Amino acid sequence: MESSKPIVAIAYDFDGTLAPGYMQEYDFIPNLKIANEEFWEESDRQARENDMDGVLSYMLLMLTKAKEKGISIKKDDFIRYGKNIHFFDGVEDYFERINHYADLRGLKVEHNIISSGLREFVAGTSIAKHFTNIFASGFVYDKKGAACWPALAINYTNKTQFLFRINKGIRNSYDNSLINKRIPKEERAVPFQNFIYIGDGETDVPAMKMVKLQGGTAITVYNPRTQVAKDGRKSPRELCIDLINQGRADYMAPADYRDGQPLSRIVEKVIDKIAAEQALISIKGETLNRQ
Repeated sequence: MESSKPIVAIAYDFDGTLAPGYMQEYDFIPNLKIANEEFWEESDRQARENDMDGVLSYMLLMLTKAKEKGISIKKDDFIRYGKNIHFFDGVEDYFERINHYADLRGLKVEHNIISSGLREFVAGTSIAKHFTNIFASGFVYDKKGAACWPALAINYTNKTQFLFRINKGIRNSYDNSLINKRIPKEERAVPFQNFIYIGDGETDVPAMKMVKLQGGTAITVYNPRTQVAKDGRKSPRELCIDLINQGRADYMAPADYRDGQPLSRIVEKVIDKIAAEQALISIKGETLNRQ
């Protein structure tokens, strides 16, 4: 039966991992008639001046700028922005292919988003249907349906709590009753050794490190079209190499999700490994039961 298959949980960052750039840069910021760099510089400045979390700062700035420009900020508007996000090569075909690959090996894959971006934008994308959970920042909406306050802000450190939500089978962001409750490992929805985390850089370090420490696999990716470093900083590929050398990620690959490319091959081999481990667990159980 499908429900009895061991689960592989793959958790993805979004911006820079599944899609190039930041999701707000596709339609929302252009509608403000300002440059992307101007928006993010103002967000960073606002955060510094108010000793403010960076995610809360950009969310506040979205509301402020939209009000100044008379741009609608209803939930449906944000979902519509998500429809125009485009992805790295192979992303839109990747999920069903990986599901099929795992199914042939007696496993079920659950895909999950853990992102500092906006859940409303993700919900509007062509790939939203593939995710078991979309854990991302989001807004509260007033009686007129307009965004008025942050409902959830996911930054690089609190991404780890959502790994535990997946691990324990918690499908929402508000119920904290099970997060700190001791649940035996064998009773958890997805054991950490069956986790794969895919992210694109330093903001994913805490999540990648935790997955590795718990026995799962962390993969860091980079935009294959962005090889040149800016302002004296390291290139995306160089940052990924650093994460490998520092032991914060297990593997690195270009963010190219097409069949046969390194990233897909890595994910498939990790699935093979998990399938082999599950087979050994089954054999161990059979031999113990015979005694």
